[in-house]
Amino acid sequence: MVNDNVTLRRERSLLVLLGLVCVALVGGALYLQFVEHEDPCPLCIIQRYFYLLIAVFAFIGATMRGWRGVRALEALALISALAGVATAARHVYVQSHPNFSCGFDALQPIVDGLPPARWLPGVFKVAGLCETPYPPILGLSLPQWSLVGFAVAFLALVISLRRNRRTR
Repeated sequence: MVNDNVTLRRERSLLVLLGLVCVALVGGALYLQFVEHEDPCPLCIIQRYFYLLIAVFAFIGATMRGWRGVRALEALALISALAGVATAARHVYVQSHPNFSCGFDALQPIVDGLPPARWLPGVFKVAGLCETPYPPILGLSLPQWSLVGFAVAFLALVISLRRNRRTR
């Protein structure tokens, strides 16, 4: 029982760390938007939503007292990470095919119509095009870095869920 409590406490600490990393990544995106003047496209905004969903599920999971709640919220974070991987992969594809459009006209009204875009337009309102290439950071484009971030979160959650299934 004592070992189980220690393991659960460690798991909750890891969820807090995951949530903080995701919030920091969104903070980095806001820095690039407001300081470096790199306008977010519809796919960028959708990726922000997925990072924030992972963070919310991780933070709520960290407050759970039992394994059932922790696992359920880790599963929701895992689904959000997988959706983020798909969105970031799509963004990488769009940028690697410059003549291909991400559907700016089709996605923009949907993304801009979501409630957070009205509550915090500076954070969640579309202002750019998906095809716009910004300078790479350490050799990778922003969508590639986002894909790496989602993949790491996804793998960490898969490992955690598998490890905890074996310990229970």
